Amino acid sequence: MRRVTNIFWLMTKEFRTLWREAILLLLVIYSFGPGIYIESSGAGDMLSNAAVTFVDEDRTTLSRALQNSLLPPRYLPPQEARADEIDSLMDWGETTFVVVIPAGFEADVRAGRTPSLQINIDATKTAAAAIGTGYMTATFNAEIARFSARQNITATSTVDLVLRRSFNPTGSEVWLRAVSALLNWLSMLTIVLTGAAIIREREHGTIEHLLLLPVTATEIALAKIFANGIVVFVAFVFSLLIVVEGALGVPIAGSKLLFLAGTAVYLFAAASIGVLLGILARTMAQFALLLMLVIMPIMILSGGMTPIESQPLWLQPITWFLPSRHFMEFATAIIYRGADFGIVWPAFLWTFLLGAGVLVLSLILFRRSVARG
Repeated sequence: MRRVTNIFWLMTKEFRTLWREAILLLLVIYSFGPGIYIESSGAGDMLSNAAVTFVDEDRTTLSRALQNSLLPPRYLPPQEARADEIDSLMDWGETTFVVVIPAGFEADVRAGRTPSLQINIDATKTAAAAIGTGYMTATFNAEIARFSARQNITATSTVDLVLRRSFNPTGSEVWLRAVSALLNWLSMLTIVLTGAAIIREREHGTIEHLLLLPVTATEIALAKIFANGIVVFVAFVFSLLIVVEGALGVPIAGSKLLFLAGTAVYLFAAASIGVLLGILARTMAQFALLLMLVIMPIMILSGGMTPIESQPLWLQPITWFLPSRHFMEFATAIIYRGADFGIVWPAFLWTFLLGAGVLVLSLILFRRSVARG
C-alpha cells in the first residue's frame, strides 16, 4: 500500500510539472488534433488539383471527351493552349501536364488504327507527375475504349472482372494512414514526455532529492510512466473518437474498449522506452539524438508505412522486437476486421513483455547510474 501511495504522490508532482510546461501541452494538443487530421487526410491518392493543359489540334467529339474525362478533385478544369505556348507554360510551372491531341486522332481511332497522344510532364513535381500520369493514361484508355465500342470497332470482352475489397471497400488510404498516424504520434509523444521528465530531473538536480525520500527507483520510474501515459492516453481517446472516427470518417468495426486496452499496454511499452532513453542520455541534446535513432525504426518498421511482408527477409524477424509492430497488428485487426480478444491476445502479450523487458533494463541502469553518483 505504501508503494501505491508513493507512486500516487510522485504522479501528482509529474502532473504539476507538466502543467507548467505549456509547450509540451500545446504539442500534445496539436499532435492528436490537427496533426492527426493533416497527416491522414493528406494521404489519399496523393494527387489533388493537378493542372492540365490541352493542345487540341483535332477538335472532334473524342478530343472533347478526353478533356471532359479529367474530373476534380484530382484535376483542375483543363485549360487550352497553342502548341507554341507549351515551353513557356512548362518553364513557368503554370501547368503540370500538357496533352497534345494530334489532328486526325479520332479518324484514326474510327479506322481501327492505334494513334498516339503526347503528354508533356513537369517532372519536378515528382509524386504528382508519376501518379497523375498513371491515372491519366488509364482514364484516356477507358474513354477511347468507350468511344470505340460505340463505333463497333472493338468487340465486347467475354470476361467480366469483378473486384471486391475486404475490410476497406473504397480502397481509401486515409483509413490506414489514420491508424498509422495515431501510432506515430502516440510513440513520439510518449517517449518524448517520459524521457524528458527523466532528463529534466537530472538537469535540475532534483533526482538526488527524490532519492533522499523514502521512495525507490521503481516507484520513480512507474510514476513517470503512469503520469505521462495518462496525459497521452486522454489525448489519444479524444483523437480516436473526434478526429479519426468523426472528422475523418474512419469506421471502427471492433470493440473500442478492447482497442483502448491494447493502447494502454502499448503506452506502457513506449513509456518504458522513454525511461530507458532518459537514463542513457545525460543531457537533453543527447536525448534528442537518441530519439531520432529510435523513433524512426519504430515508425518505419511498424507495418504502417510499408507492410511487414514487403520488407527485406532478414529484417522481418527483427520487427518482432518492436512494440509498434504488434500495435499495428492488433489495431488493424480490431478497427478494420472486428477481431476480438481471442485473436489479438498474442499481440497484447508481446507488447507487454517487450515493455516489461525494457523497463527492467531501465531500472538496472538507473540504479547503476545513481550508485556512480
